[in-house]
Amino acid sequence: MRIIISPAKKMNTDTDSLPYESLPQFLGEAEKLLRALQSMDYAGLKSLWRCNDAIAALNDGRVRTMDLRRNLTPAILAYEGIQYQYMAPGVFEDRQFQYISEYLRILSGFYGLLRPFDGVTPYRLEMQAKLSVDGWGDLYAFWGDKLARQLCTETDFILNLASEEYSKAVSAHLPAAVRFLTCTFGELKESRIIQKGTMCKMARGEMVRFLAERHITDPEEIKGFGRLGYAYRRELSNDDNFAFIKGGAAERTACSPLSTAC
Repeated sequence: MRIIISPAKKMNTDTDSLPYESLPQFLGEAEKLLRALQSMDYAGLKSLWRCNDAIAALNDGRVRTMDLRRNLTPAILAYEGIQYQYMAPGVFEDRQFQYISEYLRILSGFYGLLRPFDGVTPYRLEMQAKLSVDGWGDLYAFWGDKLARQLCTETDFILNLASEEYSKAVSAHLPAAVRFLTCTFGELKESRIIQKGTMCKMARGEMVRFLAERHITDPEEIKGFGRLGYAYRRELSNDDNFAFIKGGAAERTACSPLSTAC
């Protein structure tokens, strides 16, 4: 099993809490992307990042001085988004760190695919960014099937806790022999599962913590997740999608189409 999650836009440097153990597997590709970013002026970068002046200035400074091999932070501690706050890796015990080291992978527009203890530096580059590199028009084309192929060398079962922006960089390239199971977190409204971005991020983080605390590798045990008021709903789920609905007892309804809010 491999669990895939999204990165977060907000990052920090923490070289003291835990040491990094390895360099990212696709460091060569990250170096190409860095050179492409460094070739752009401030206005071009701000447009690429679609952010305000303060964020653009911070990340422009990072790009100009970025070192991909020094002063690195373990990836699992580098991201500060809501998902990571609810995962709370900073208070993991050794056994939980061992679990995520083996089973968790972080998708990244810049680094491609990260193991939790790969050393990273703060960057800003979403997977959907329209950055042209090596003749490819965007990052989906740049990464192609590389991330899926790497995961296929590790497992034949992928648990998807990533947003669609990131998960489709993997799912579009998987062979039929690899099971790709997505967990959906939402509320049932008029027979539709409605997903809310912030709540999804919270639930994904809690799910990683739940899995790590119990060392879960059997898909059936994933159904036991019941945090933040969510409960598994068998009648809304199938082999490719486990639905966790917030609030209320299970209702007998037909499988519901999913919104794409998150």
